Amino acid sequence: MLENQKKLQADGVNDSNCTHDCGSCPSSQNCGSFDPKSLIEKTNDYNNIKKVIAVVSGKGGVGKSLVTSLMATTMQRRGNACGIMDADITGPSIPKVFGTEGMVGANDMGIVPEVSKTGIKTISINNLLEDSTDPVVWRGPIIGGVVKQFWTDVLWGDTDYLFVDMPPGTGDVALTVFQSLPVDGIIVVTSPQDLVGMIVEKAVKMAEMMEVPVVGIVENMSFLTCPDCGSKIQVFGPSKTDDVAEAHGLDVLGRIPIDPKIAAACDRGMVETLEVDWLDDAADRLEKL
Repeated sequence: MLENQKKLQADGVNDSNCTHDCGSCPSSQNCGSFDPKSLIEKTNDYNNIKKVIAVVSGKGGVGKSLVTSLMATTMQRRGNACGIMDADITGPSIPKVFGTEGMVGANDMGIVPEVSKTGIKTISINNLLEDSTDPVVWRGPIIGGVVKQFWTDVLWGDTDYLFVDMPPGTGDVALTVFQSLPVDGIIVVTSPQDLVGMIVEKAVKMAEMMEVPVVGIVENMSFLTCPDCGSKIQVFGPSKTDDVAEAHGLDVLGRIPIDPKIAAACDRGMVETLEVDWLDDAADRLEKL
């Protein structure tokens, strides 16, 4: 601390001239008065967002968008007003699974999100592109800026739970979300095999580093139910998720099976029609936050 203080004084920074605007100070993270919350962006003045929940994993293809969609649908059915921010700018899925693939509009107050059949507000980069198949070939800072705009400019209104569908990994967007949004908790998505369990640990450790609480773990592609005998087949072998959860003092809040009806509903933009109870424990946990 003494060495940091000497460095700050050499740079002309001391208690008497500190403005406490840590976001614009080049020496902020070396300063004893640094407050990480000073980096959080202010949302639209017309918004009243009560809880922000990020859905993350250390790699792609494990079902973050599915878990995000099912969580929002489950919480909406319980009488909560929900929204989904699709922060996976280069691989957006939310408009497809909800059937909200139209172009969004804007007014003097901000960007008007798409609204699903059951009233879930959604925003995605695909809602801003003329052709949803156009690739987004942008560098990290631009992508981070778009994610911030989804928070600062979109008219979420009165929202009980805003779910953030994160891109894979622990890179730029994850840092942007954790530093710029007041994230109340994260749900970590995994699949049963040991390799993914290792990657999940990276996501959990990043959350610990950023001091963001982990709500729990959801395992996707957990099992396949035999259509003839009804037995559960572990396609990827015995699950390693419980071991990862125990190692970090976390709970497994749900297990989603491999089921053709899930893919069929998502392909038709009708994820909200899935009447399932796979994530009821996760919903209970969110309501206790």
